[in-house]
Amino acid sequence: MAPHDRSRSRTRTLTAGQGSRSCAAGGTVCGHLLKIIRERIPLTQSRLAEELGIDTTTVQGWESGRRSLAAVPSTQFLRLKRHLLRRGAEATLLPLLDLAIEADSVIEYSLDATHSIDDITQHPLHSWVFTRASTHLITWALTGEQPAVLPKAPASTPRRRGPTPDSPLLPAPARSALFTHLRRTAEVADRAGAHGSLLRRQALYLCAYDTSDDTHSWLSDMRERRPTPLRHASWTPAWSDATSVATSLTRYGDVDTLQAFIERGMGEDAGEMANLNYWAHWLGLDPVPRVSDVFMSDIDGRSWEALPLLRSLTDRLDPSLGAVDLNIHSVWALISSKPGVLSADPTLHRELAARVGRLLDSRAISRQARREVENVHYGLRLSSR
Repeated sequence: MAPHDRSRSRTRTLTAGQGSRSCAAGGTVCGHLLKIIRERIPLTQSRLAEELGIDTTTVQGWESGRRSLAAVPSTQFLRLKRHLLRRGAEATLLPLLDLAIEADSVIEYSLDATHSIDDITQHPLHSWVFTRASTHLITWALTGEQPAVLPKAPASTPRRRGPTPDSPLLPAPARSALFTHLRRTAEVADRAGAHGSLLRRQALYLCAYDTSDDTHSWLSDMRERRPTPLRHASWTPAWSDATSVATSLTRYGDVDTLQAFIERGMGEDAGEMANLNYWAHWLGLDPVPRVSDVFMSDIDGRSWEALPLLRSLTDRLDPSLGAVDLNIHSVWALISSKPGVLSADPTLHRELAARVGRLLDSRAISRQARREVENVHYGLRLSSR
């Protein structure tokens, strides 16, 4: 085959068959992530297009979100990622492309007026339990804030030329429409009872990023529909809902709800382990896809390891975080259930000790959290002997 013929063949593989993968209509988040990956190599759009044997307008369409990468055939999507890796792309960024497609599916579904709000089974948020990485890729389009899972650009990354967006932030009308959809979805899911519990919880969490004046009161009203479970109650979907809503309300300065949940919803083995199970999944340390929140009821915590979880939670012991009391309680509970973890990593031991010291000097934590920090401090002293 002549070089020109091979180029045309490659063009067909990456641009034809746009409907061959299940996908949403657009790809705002995935496209912007692709642009970041390309720029950090660095490659120009025209150079990447030339190497892939496609038109520059195709790459431009992907990066702008006008053409969804979700519509590219699976084998060709893998070829694109492999090519980017060979050209020097940051390896940690490439798996995020799949999560970005997942984020786009939620956004596009929510903005598609043809979908029935009453058929909750078709909503992407009803399908499985999202992780922090996939959730924060969604909120990237809602706030413009770069997700923690996306590392900052190396100093060697060339500066962009011209007025180009520095995030996949949706236009204000689209954000308003998306939040309206999510509120209606959460209310419909609420009426569906246990069948809609996962959808309700995940929609409510995203609604907390709505800057509308009535968001706090609306979230509080939704919380009142599902009272905080009693301390001695067994795990139920209402437990997951309560912790998610309480955490969301801290974005509005409401820490009392979270503190009440820690006091009433935890304290027994079932609640403590449910919290740790959820942290492990949320932070990506439990790689198994979850179709519902029932996995939190596993009292043995067999799907994750204590040391990686403690490392991740230690990074969250920051008094400036609204949910710092929950983070402190989670570290305390993890150490209480796995005391040997404190002596497993000397570097982590020093980092945890430094953060505990800053927390003890802070006035931003509750009395209960302070007692738990003091217990962790005591445990650190014992484990260093």
